[in-house]
Amino acid sequence: MHQLGVDVDRRQLARWRNAIVVAFAIGGVSLAAWGPRLPELRVELGVDVGTIGLMLGGVTVGSIGGLLSAAPLLRRLGGRPALTAVVVLVPVAIAVIGAAAALHSAPLATVGFVVGGAGIGALDVMANIEGTAIEVLAGRTLLPLMHAAWSGGAALGAGIAALCAWLGVTPSAQLIGQAVVILVVGVVAMRGIPDGTRAEEHDTSLTSRQRLAQWARGWADVRLLLIGLVMLGVELGEGSANNWLALATTDGHGQTAAVGALFFTVFAVSEAATRVFAGPVVDRLGRVATIRWTTALGIVGAVLFIVGGSWWLTLVGVVLWAIGVSMGFPLGMSAAAQSGPNPAARVSVVASIGYFANFAGPPVIGAIAEHVGALSALWLVAVLFVAAFAASGSLRPVVRRD
Repeated sequence: MHQLGVDVDRRQLARWRNAIVVAFAIGGVSLAAWGPRLPELRVELGVDVGTIGLMLGGVTVGSIGGLLSAAPLLRRLGGRPALTAVVVLVPVAIAVIGAAAALHSAPLATVGFVVGGAGIGALDVMANIEGTAIEVLAGRTLLPLMHAAWSGGAALGAGIAALCAWLGVTPSAQLIGQAVVILVVGVVAMRGIPDGTRAEEHDTSLTSRQRLAQWARGWADVRLLLIGLVMLGVELGEGSANNWLALATTDGHGQTAAVGALFFTVFAVSEAATRVFAGPVVDRLGRVATIRWTTALGIVGAVLFIVGGSWWLTLVGVVLWAIGVSMGFPLGMSAAAQSGPNPAARVSVVASIGYFANFAGPPVIGAIAEHVGALSALWLVAVLFVAAFAASGSLRPVVRRD
């Protein structure tokens, strides 16, 4: 096989695919490393809920740099060196957060969150670019399964956090130990990526100014912005769960830290399972109906989590919340690519909205939680699920007339 600047046989393609699956999983397990332990991290760092929200804003700040630098780094370095560098940067950031917890240093933890956000943001973009190239060479759809690996990684990370909380392992020890494992696994796995770059090779004839103009025009497209609204709703719901579900479980429902981490594990497993098995459902119902069903379940789930009076009702809410956020990103990306000319520029618009919502959601929830509490702040998630449901018609396939 020789396309996209890479010459590989089927065995090499399988190694490349497995490497990118691992990259997605690393993104998930890394993002879930600190979220389930926030109640205890808050204690170790000696800060309140509002301060934690501001510190999580560092993830948003870092992610912006990561999102903007990912494609240029792929073009300059190539896939293997760029992704190897990122899978080193991410565990280093996690280790810094762990060390900050041990030293009771909120400023050092903030640095770790910023660097971690940059690494995870860059990793997500790079993995999607490489995954798209693999799909072209393989001749079949693989990205949904790769996104499921991200969710599976989040489930694994949350499970590790829940187990450590139950065993009494401190967040600092967990984060440092987890960072070492991620570093070793990541560096070894990235050796399966072939030489060369796959970043933006499809439009090398365009100047930087032309690419920027294409991207800017997308922000004036109402249909594209409505697709972005769907992604805004579900991605803010996912980002909020990643960072606040465990804390809301402990502070709002009076559960232990171990139960909070366990509930987040259930969330991550439910999201991953939905993505793995949703393909035939999407083929049967279509994108619009799938998003309407999942976001409707998400609304119910968020409400049940907030007002649930018993642990089992709250747990049902967690599962439905996870289903609600599971399909917005992959189906939104697909709809954007097929919504008009210049698919790369159009995808970049909705991707920017989705990434921003995922990373900006936690500090917004934190700012609200400072005044009304972590549990009540999650009403914003339910409201944005409603908005995503209302805008779901924008994902309808475009009928082209010749």
